[in-house]
Amino acid sequence: MAVAREELPPGRYGQPGGAHANRGLRIVATVFGAAAVVLIAWFGYHYVAGTSVSGEVIKFKRVSATAVEVHLEVHKDKGATGTCTLRALNDGHAEVGRKDVHFTPSQTEVDQIVTLRTTETATATELVGCTTDSG
Repeated sequence: MAVAREELPPGRYGQPGGAHANRGLRIVATVFGAAAVVLIAWFGYHYVAGTSVSGEVIKFKRVSATAVEVHLEVHKDKGATGTCTLRALNDGHAEVGRKDVHFTPSQTEVDQIVTLRTTETATATELVGCTTDSG
């Protein structure tokens, strides 16, 4: 009966590393991991905190085959001016109308009904986005 070796042949695979060889790798991985977490947190904070304008379509009503009324609500920083872009869609989700709505710096909350003209009957409206004026 043959006896199986439990040890590797000496010198064949180099020096055994053990925990000492992995220590440097662990330190480098920890530093890079911590830097990645800090970077993600930094960008996330500035993305959320840097957004000084947010808008929402409350409801819309089709008033004719070529127009819809959109109830738009905008929250913004005091003194900020900007634009919100609305668009109307038909049954096939094609754009049939678009309008930029400008708001003034006097209010922090803008609640307004906007008439959006369309090229054909609209079945949905959406807020494309809101931006502040730079300058």
